Amino acid sequence: MKKTKGAKKVAKVMREYKAGTLHSGKKGPVVKSRKQAVAIALSEAGMAKRKANPSLKKASSMKRKMGK
Repeated sequence: MKKTKGAKKVAKVMREYKAGTLHSGKKGPVVKSRKQAVAIALSEAGMAKRKANPSLKKASSMKRKMGK
């Protein structure tokens, strides 16, 4: 089965965490917590998902407008 861009991003981030090179932010401190690494991975995967499918970005902004 082919990996999605999000799955590839999660795998990349977790490899960086294991190697000890994952930073919080661009030049922030090195991540020491596995939970924080997972949170970063899922966040980046979500960004990759929205970048790959621009209509998702529009749908989420419409939901916010409807809620107000």
